[in-house]
Amino acid sequence: MSILSRYLCREFFKLLILCQITFLSIYLIIDFLQKIDNLIEANVSKSVMFSYFFYKIPYIMVQMAPVATLISVIIMFCLMKKNNEIMAMKSCGLDILKVSQIIIILSLLVGLTVFLFSEIIVPYASSRSNEIWSIEVNKQDPTRFYGSNQIWYKGSDSIYWIKHFDSEKGIMENPTFYFFDKAFRLIKRIDGRRGIWKDSIWKIEEGIMQEARNDGVFELSKFDELYLEIPETPETFVRDVKLPEDMSYRELKQYSKRIRQEGYDNTRYLVDMNLKIAFPFISFMLVLIGIPIALGLKKGGPPLAVSVGIGSCFLYTITLSFSRSLGLSGIFPPILSAWSANLVFFFLGLYLIMGIER
Repeated sequence: MSILSRYLCREFFKLLILCQITFLSIYLIIDFLQKIDNLIEANVSKSVMFSYFFYKIPYIMVQMAPVATLISVIIMFCLMKKNNEIMAMKSCGLDILKVSQIIIILSLLVGLTVFLFSEIIVPYASSRSNEIWSIEVNKQDPTRFYGSNQIWYKGSDSIYWIKHFDSEKGIMENPTFYFFDKAFRLIKRIDGRRGIWKDSIWKIEEGIMQEARNDGVFELSKFDELYLEIPETPETFVRDVKLPEDMSYRELKQYSKRIRQEGYDNTRYLVDMNLKIAFPFISFMLVLIGIPIALGLKKGGPPLAVSVGIGSCFLYTITLSFSRSLGLSGIFPPILSAWSANLVFFFLGLYLIMGIER
């Protein structure tokens, strides 16, 4: 590695660490001010409060890494231009784009680090942070099912719908059971007012059973109590609602598949699963934008360049949110929804870089 490359690497990482610490501090202060009322009302101890914000740090660092990378690059090149270092390089016959290659490579290294960090550390830390907030602040019972009251579950040859399920007492409210044959034809339907888990079997109370006869006609009968032998237990219907940041890519993929098998819409998880791969490349895309911003602005100096860089981050966020919403609504396939913003900024960055004076 040349002396110039070592110099650029040293300056880049110095600014990157400084920007990360700055953005992390700002994020934590704002988050603390927003949640201080909840923390005081819940009367949590200082240790619990510290643990909550401590476990949030890895997630914040991952989210702020692309912005910190962009601002670091902009400040570095603006200072080099202000100190006439860019002019000196050009006078020595150096191509600015070739000099910038080391920074582009470093941005890919930052992206790889972000991906590994989000796969190994963030899922555990984020889940612990959310657990502290749910149990210590919101005072939720961790044994209860907190999610949609309307539960759909798909068994091997059956589909169940439960209006509300109390996992602590093992009670279903207004359950409906559909049973199918191997050709997926409905052969039996059971509607009950309540289902109770008792002596390792489900007792369905005050319901109606419709069962298909050999001629295809359904025979209807009422019952006060019906003992239903199915393989599902109360634990089967306690589906933990996890956030994407609480899972690694592999866990999110498995969770998405599980949601789909249970009959739920897993579009959101497919989109977020693809975003897990696309997100680390944001640093690279923003660096392609940041280098032309720093070198192309003739007036205003670092303050204006940093302002334009922050504006670019907001524009990227808007583009990503828009493409993600299109993916969630089914207009875009999940992979296109996750990568659209990266593709737009990649081509925009290439266009801007081509206009740099070498």
